[in-house]
Amino acid sequence: MKKTSLSDIATSLGVSKTLVSFVLNGHGNKNGISDKTQKIVLDKANELNYRPNHIARGLRLGKSHTIGLVVADISNKFYAKIAKSIEEVASKHNYNLIFCSSDEDPEKEIELINMLKERQVDGMIISTSQKNVSLFSKLKKENYPFVLIDRKLPKLSTNFAGVDNFSGGYDATEQLIKNGFKKIGLLKISPVHLSTIKDRELGYRKALKNNGIRVNNKFIKTIVCSDIRQQVRDALRELMQPPLKIDALFSVNNNVTIACMEYLNEMNIRIPQDLALVSFDDIDLFRFSYPTITAIAQPVEKIGEESVNMLLDEINGIGRKNRQVILPTKLIERRSCGIFAKENGIKNRIIKL
Repeated sequence: MKKTSLSDIATSLGVSKTLVSFVLNGHGNKNGISDKTQKIVLDKANELNYRPNHIARGLRLGKSHTIGLVVADISNKFYAKIAKSIEEVASKHNYNLIFCSSDEDPEKEIELINMLKERQVDGMIISTSQKNVSLFSKLKKENYPFVLIDRKLPKLSTNFAGVDNFSGGYDATEQLIKNGFKKIGLLKISPVHLSTIKDRELGYRKALKNNGIRVNNKFIKTIVCSDIRQQVRDALRELMQPPLKIDALFSVNNNVTIACMEYLNEMNIRIPQDLALVSFDDIDLFRFSYPTITAIAQPVEKIGEESVNMLLDEINGIGRKNRQVILPTKLIERRSCGIFAKENGIKNRIIKL
Protein backbone atom coordinates (compact mmCIF):
# COMPACT_ATOMS: atom_id res chain seq x y z
CA MET A 1 0.00 0.00 0.00
CA LYS A 2 1.38 3.38 -1.08
CA LYS A 3 2.26 5.70 1.78
CA THR A 4 0.40 9.02 1.75
CA SER A 5 2.66 12.00 0.98
CA LEU A 6 2.33 15.75 1.39
CA SER A 7 1.75 15.95 -2.36
CA ASP A 8 -1.22 13.56 -2.11
CA ILE A 9 -2.88 15.77 0.52
CA ALA A 10 -2.15 18.96 -1.47
CA THR A 11 -3.52 17.47 -4.73
CA SER A 12 -6.71 16.19 -3.08
CA LEU A 13 -7.42 19.66 -1.66
CA GLY A 14 -6.20 21.71 -4.62
CA VAL A 15 -3.67 23.61 -2.51
CA SER A 16 0.11 23.89 -2.54
CA LYS A 17 2.43 21.35 -0.96
CA THR A 18 4.08 24.21 0.95
CA LEU A 19 0.77 25.17 2.58
CA VAL A 20 0.20 21.56 3.68
CA SER A 21 3.75 21.39 5.06
CA PHE A 22 3.29 24.58 7.09
CA VAL A 23 0.07 23.25 8.65
CA LEU A 24 1.34 19.76 9.47
CA ASN A 25 4.54 21.14 11.01
CA GLY A 26 2.62 23.55 13.25
CA HIS A 27 3.60 26.71 11.39
CA GLY A 28 0.17 27.62 10.01
CA ASN A 29 -0.55 30.61 12.23
CA LYS A 30 2.77 32.38 11.70
CA ASN A 31 2.36 31.94 7.94
CA GLY A 32 -1.10 33.53 7.90
CA ILE A 33 -3.12 30.37 7.24
CA SER A 34 -6.66 30.58 8.61
CA ASP A 35 -7.91 28.23 11.31
CA LYS A 36 -10.57 26.96 8.91
CA THR A 37 -8.00 26.03 6.25
CA GLN A 38 -5.73 24.41 8.84
CA LYS A 39 -8.63 22.25 10.06
CA ILE A 40 -9.43 21.15 6.49
CA VAL A 41 -5.78 20.13 5.94
CA LEU A 42 -5.56 18.25 9.24
CA ASP A 43 -8.85 16.45 8.62
CA LYS A 44 -7.72 15.40 5.15
CA ALA A 45 -4.37 14.17 6.56
CA ASN A 46 -6.26 12.01 9.07
CA GLU A 47 -8.65 10.76 6.39
CA LEU A 48 -5.75 9.68 4.16
CA ASN A 49 -3.93 8.13 7.17
CA TYR A 50 -0.90 10.37 6.68
CA ARG A 51 2.17 9.44 8.71
CA PRO A 52 5.13 11.85 8.71
CA ASN A 53 8.57 10.70 7.59
CA HIS A 54 10.52 11.35 10.78
CA ILE A 55 13.89 10.77 9.13
CA ALA A 56 13.18 13.32 6.41
CA ARG A 57 11.78 15.73 9.00
CA GLY A 58 14.86 15.21 11.13
CA LEU A 59 17.10 16.07 8.20
CA ARG A 60 15.19 19.32 7.68
CA LEU A 61 15.15 20.30 11.35
CA GLY A 62 18.56 18.94 12.28
CA LYS A 63 17.07 16.66 14.97
CA SER A 64 15.15 13.40 14.86
CA HIS A 65 14.14 13.40 18.55
CA THR A 66 15.31 9.81 18.65
CA ILE A 67 18.21 8.36 20.64
CA GLY A 68 19.86 4.97 20.36
CA LEU A 69 20.67 2.54 23.16
CA VAL A 70 23.18 -0.28 22.69
CA VAL A 71 23.41 -2.71 25.61
CA ALA A 72 25.78 -5.66 25.94
CA ASP A 73 23.16 -8.32 26.67
CA ILE A 74 19.42 -7.59 26.74
CA SER A 75 18.78 -11.03 28.32
CA ASN A 76 20.61 -9.80 31.44
CA LYS A 77 17.98 -8.43 33.81
CA PHE A 78 20.22 -5.49 34.73
CA TYR A 79 20.25 -4.27 31.12
CA ALA A 80 16.53 -4.94 30.68
CA LYS A 81 15.80 -2.75 33.72
CA ILE A 82 18.16 -0.01 32.61
CA ALA A 83 16.62 0.00 29.11
CA LYS A 84 13.17 0.48 30.65
CA SER A 85 14.47 3.32 32.82
CA ILE A 86 16.13 5.08 29.88
CA GLU A 87 12.99 4.73 27.75
CA GLU A 88 10.82 6.25 30.49
CA VAL A 89 13.13 9.23 31.03
CA ALA A 90 13.60 9.81 27.28
CA SER A 91 9.83 9.77 26.78
CA LYS A 92 9.40 12.54 29.35
CA HIS A 93 11.66 14.67 27.15
CA ASN A 94 9.63 13.75 24.02
CA TYR A 95 12.37 11.49 22.69
CA ASN A 96 11.87 8.09 21.11
CA LEU A 97 14.29 5.23 21.81
CA ILE A 98 15.74 2.58 19.54
CA PHE A 99 17.52 -0.10 21.55
CA CYS A 100 19.74 -2.95 20.43
CA SER A 101 21.82 -5.73 22.01
CA SER A 102 25.40 -6.40 20.92
CA ASP A 103 25.49 -9.82 22.68
CA GLU A 104 28.99 -8.96 23.99
CA ASP A 105 30.26 -9.01 20.38
CA PRO A 106 32.52 -5.98 19.64
CA GLU A 107 32.05 -6.32 15.86
CA LYS A 108 28.26 -6.45 16.18
CA GLU A 109 28.44 -3.41 18.45
CA ILE A 110 30.25 -1.43 15.74
CA GLU A 111 27.63 -2.48 13.17
CA LEU A 112 24.80 -1.39 15.47
CA ILE A 113 26.37 1.99 16.18
CA ASN A 114 26.85 2.62 12.45
CA MET A 115 23.27 1.53 11.77
CA LEU A 116 21.91 3.95 14.38
CA LYS A 117 23.96 6.80 12.94
CA GLU A 118 22.53 6.04 9.48
CA ARG A 119 19.06 6.25 11.00
CA GLN A 120 19.88 9.80 12.09
CA VAL A 121 19.50 9.27 15.84
CA ASP A 122 20.54 12.41 17.70
CA GLY A 123 22.88 10.55 20.06
CA MET A 124 23.52 7.22 21.75
CA ILE A 125 23.82 5.60 25.16
CA ILE A 126 26.17 2.62 25.00
CA SER A 127 27.29 -0.22 27.25
CA THR A 128 30.41 -1.13 25.34
CA SER A 129 32.25 -4.42 24.91
CA GLN A 130 35.13 -2.72 23.12
CA LYS A 131 38.73 -3.06 24.25
CA ASN A 132 40.06 -0.69 21.61
CA VAL A 133 39.07 2.97 21.99
CA SER A 134 39.32 3.85 18.27
CA LEU A 135 35.56 3.71 17.63
CA PHE A 136 34.78 6.19 20.40
CA SER A 137 37.77 8.39 19.60
CA LYS A 138 36.28 8.74 16.12
CA LEU A 139 32.85 9.64 17.52
CA LYS A 140 34.46 12.29 19.74
CA LYS A 141 36.34 13.81 16.78
CA GLU A 142 33.02 13.99 14.90
CA ASN A 143 31.44 15.70 17.95
CA TYR A 144 28.81 12.98 17.91
CA PRO A 145 26.88 12.92 21.22
CA PHE A 146 27.19 9.70 23.22
CA VAL A 147 27.27 8.51 26.82
CA LEU A 148 28.83 5.30 28.08
CA ILE A 149 26.97 3.45 30.83
CA ASP A 150 28.06 0.70 33.21
CA ARG A 151 31.47 0.22 31.55
CA LYS A 152 34.20 2.84 31.22
CA LEU A 153 37.09 3.11 28.80
CA PRO A 154 40.04 3.94 31.10
CA LYS A 155 42.19 5.22 28.23
CA LEU A 156 39.57 7.65 26.92
CA SER A 157 37.70 10.45 28.67
CA THR A 158 33.98 10.35 27.79
CA ASN A 159 30.57 11.06 29.25
CA PHE A 160 29.86 8.20 31.65
CA ALA A 161 27.21 7.06 34.12
CA GLY A 162 27.75 3.99 36.31
CA VAL A 163 28.59 2.77 39.78
CA ASP A 164 31.62 2.34 42.02
CA ASN A 165 32.33 -1.29 41.14
CA PHE A 166 35.48 -1.43 43.26
CA SER A 167 33.59 -0.53 46.44
CA GLY A 168 30.82 -2.96 45.55
CA GLY A 169 33.30 -5.81 45.13
CA TYR A 170 35.03 -4.83 48.36
CA ASP A 171 31.78 -4.71 50.36
CA ALA A 172 30.60 -8.09 49.04
CA THR A 173 33.86 -9.79 49.99
CA GLU A 174 34.21 -8.07 53.34
CA GLN A 175 30.69 -9.14 54.33
CA LEU A 176 31.68 -12.77 53.82
CA ILE A 177 34.88 -12.22 55.81
CA LYS A 178 32.93 -10.59 58.66
CA ASN A 179 30.68 -13.65 58.72
CA GLY A 180 33.68 -15.87 59.34
CA PHE A 181 34.60 -17.13 55.87
CA LYS A 182 38.20 -17.18 54.66
CA LYS A 183 38.27 -19.47 51.62
CA ILE A 184 36.30 -17.19 49.33
CA GLY A 185 36.07 -18.00 45.64
CA LEU A 186 35.42 -15.49 42.85
CA LEU A 187 33.48 -16.15 39.66
CA LYS A 188 34.05 -13.43 37.08
CA ILE A 189 32.76 -13.36 33.52
CA SER A 190 34.31 -12.71 30.12
CA PRO A 191 35.33 -10.46 28.51
CA VAL A 192 37.66 -9.84 31.44
CA HIS A 193 39.01 -6.54 30.05
CA LEU A 194 35.72 -4.81 30.96
CA SER A 195 36.16 -2.11 33.60
CA THR A 196 33.25 -3.47 35.65
CA ILE A 197 34.77 -6.95 35.96
CA LYS A 198 38.28 -5.67 36.65
CA ASP A 199 37.12 -3.24 39.34
CA ARG A 200 34.96 -5.83 41.11
CA GLU A 201 37.91 -8.23 41.19
CA LEU A 202 40.19 -5.48 42.52
CA GLY A 203 37.68 -4.85 45.30
CA TYR A 204 37.64 -8.57 46.13
CA ARG A 205 41.43 -8.71 46.28
CA LYS A 206 41.70 -5.55 48.39
CA ALA A 207 39.17 -6.81 50.94
CA LEU A 208 41.09 -10.06 51.37
CA LYS A 209 44.40 -8.23 51.72
CA ASN A 210 43.05 -5.70 54.22
CA ASN A 211 41.79 -8.57 56.37
CA GLY A 212 45.06 -10.47 56.30
CA ILE A 213 43.86 -13.21 53.93
CA ARG A 214 46.21 -14.30 51.16
CA VAL A 215 44.74 -14.16 47.66
CA ASN A 216 44.68 -17.63 46.12
CA ASN A 217 44.48 -17.23 42.35
CA LYS A 218 43.17 -20.79 42.06
CA PHE A 219 40.00 -19.57 43.80
CA ILE A 220 39.33 -17.18 40.87
CA LYS A 221 37.55 -18.60 37.82
CA THR A 222 36.50 -16.92 34.57
CA ILE A 223 33.10 -17.86 33.10
CA VAL A 224 32.69 -17.55 29.32
CA CYS A 225 29.45 -15.64 28.71
CA SER A 226 28.42 -17.81 25.75
CA ASP A 227 28.25 -20.95 27.92
CA ILE A 228 27.45 -19.78 31.44
CA ARG A 229 25.66 -22.82 32.85
CA GLN A 230 28.27 -25.42 31.91
CA GLN A 231 31.16 -23.15 32.77
CA VAL A 232 29.71 -22.49 36.24
CA ARG A 233 29.19 -26.22 36.82
CA ASP A 234 32.79 -26.98 35.88
CA ALA A 235 34.14 -24.16 38.04
CA LEU A 236 32.11 -25.10 41.12
CA ARG A 237 33.03 -28.79 40.85
CA GLU A 238 36.68 -27.80 41.08
CA LEU A 239 36.27 -25.08 43.71
CA MET A 240 34.21 -27.18 46.10
CA GLN A 241 36.41 -30.26 46.15
CA PRO A 242 39.81 -30.77 47.81
CA PRO A 243 42.38 -29.34 47.66
CA LEU A 244 40.54 -26.03 47.10
CA LYS A 245 37.26 -26.62 49.01
CA ILE A 246 36.04 -23.02 49.25
CA ASP A 247 33.44 -22.13 51.89
CA ALA A 248 32.08 -18.94 50.28
CA LEU A 249 31.66 -17.44 46.83
CA PHE A 250 31.41 -13.97 45.32
CA SER A 251 29.74 -13.93 41.88
CA VAL A 252 30.27 -10.75 39.86
CA ASN A 253 27.20 -11.10 37.63
CA ASN A 254 23.54 -11.97 38.26
CA ASN A 255 23.36 -14.49 35.39
CA VAL A 256 26.37 -16.31 36.86
CA THR A 257 24.71 -16.26 40.29
CA ILE A 258 21.52 -17.82 38.89
CA ALA A 259 23.60 -20.58 37.27
CA CYS A 260 25.31 -21.15 40.66
CA MET A 261 21.94 -21.48 42.39
CA GLU A 262 20.75 -24.01 39.80
CA TYR A 263 23.85 -26.18 40.13
CA LEU A 264 23.96 -26.07 43.92
CA ASN A 265 20.28 -27.03 44.10
CA GLU A 266 20.82 -29.96 41.71
CA MET A 267 23.73 -31.22 43.81
CA ASN A 268 21.85 -30.73 47.11
CA ILE A 269 24.53 -28.29 48.26
CA ARG A 270 22.97 -26.03 50.87
CA ILE A 271 23.28 -22.22 50.88
CA PRO A 272 24.77 -20.96 53.19
CA GLN A 273 25.38 -24.10 55.29
CA ASP A 274 27.69 -25.67 52.71
CA LEU A 275 28.55 -22.59 50.64
CA ALA A 276 27.84 -18.94 51.39
CA LEU A 277 27.01 -16.78 48.38
CA VAL A 278 27.00 -13.07 47.51
CA SER A 279 26.11 -11.67 44.09
CA PHE A 280 26.83 -8.41 42.30
CA ASP A 281 23.51 -7.07 40.91
CA ASP A 282 20.31 -7.37 42.89
CA ILE A 283 17.33 -8.73 40.97
CA ASP A 284 13.78 -9.58 42.08
CA LEU A 285 14.50 -13.31 42.08
CA PHE A 286 17.03 -12.89 44.90
CA ARG A 287 14.34 -11.53 47.24
CA PHE A 288 12.03 -14.49 46.71
CA SER A 289 14.41 -17.44 46.29
CA TYR A 290 15.14 -19.90 49.08
CA PRO A 291 17.33 -18.94 50.65
CA THR A 292 17.20 -15.26 49.78
CA ILE A 293 20.43 -14.03 48.15
CA THR A 294 22.70 -11.32 49.52
CA ALA A 295 23.55 -8.92 46.68
CA ILE A 296 25.18 -5.65 45.71
CA ALA A 297 22.40 -3.41 44.40
CA GLN A 298 22.96 -0.82 41.70
CA PRO A 299 20.76 2.32 41.39
CA VAL A 300 19.46 1.34 37.94
CA GLU A 301 16.84 4.08 37.64
CA LYS A 302 19.39 6.74 38.59
CA ILE A 303 21.88 5.44 36.01
CA GLY A 304 19.16 5.67 33.36
CA GLU A 305 18.12 9.17 34.40
CA GLU A 306 21.68 10.51 34.57
CA SER A 307 22.65 9.01 31.20
CA VAL A 308 19.64 10.48 29.37
CA ASN A 309 20.05 13.93 30.93
CA MET A 310 23.75 13.90 30.13
CA LEU A 311 23.09 12.89 26.53
CA LEU A 312 20.41 15.54 25.99
CA ASP A 313 22.75 18.19 27.39
CA GLU A 314 25.37 17.06 24.87
CA ILE A 315 22.83 17.08 22.02
CA ASN A 316 21.70 20.60 22.94
CA GLY A 317 25.24 21.88 23.45
CA ILE A 318 24.89 22.69 27.13
CA GLY A 319 26.82 21.54 30.18
CA ARG A 320 30.41 20.39 30.27
CA LYS A 321 31.77 17.51 28.21
CA ASN A 322 33.25 14.28 29.55
CA ARG A 323 31.13 14.23 32.71
CA GLN A 324 31.68 11.25 35.01
CA VAL A 325 28.76 10.23 37.24
CA ILE A 326 29.87 7.48 39.65
CA LEU A 327 27.02 6.32 41.88
CA PRO A 328 27.35 4.29 45.10
CA THR A 329 26.25 0.66 45.38
CA LYS A 330 24.42 -0.83 48.34
CA LEU A 331 24.91 -4.19 50.06
CA ILE A 332 21.55 -5.93 50.57
CA GLU A 333 22.22 -8.50 53.29
CA ARG A 334 20.03 -11.62 53.14
CA ARG A 335 20.28 -15.25 54.22
CA SER A 336 22.78 -16.57 51.65
CA CYS A 337 25.85 -14.86 53.13
CA GLY A 338 25.65 -16.75 56.49
CA ILE A 339 26.62 -15.42 59.93
CA PHE A 340 28.88 -16.97 62.54
CA ALA A 341 28.59 -16.53 66.29
CA LYS A 342 30.99 -17.65 68.98
CA GLU A 343 29.44 -19.59 71.80
CA ASN A 344 31.56 -21.30 74.45
CA GLY A 345 34.61 -20.81 72.25
CA ILE A 346 33.08 -22.83 69.39
CA LYS A 347 32.00 -21.34 66.03
CA ASN A 348 28.39 -22.19 65.23
CA ARG A 349 26.77 -21.03 62.04
CA ILE A 350 23.53 -19.15 62.31
CA ILE A 351 21.49 -17.74 59.47
CA LYS A 352 20.24 -14.16 59.22
CA LEU A 353 16.58 -13.93 58.26
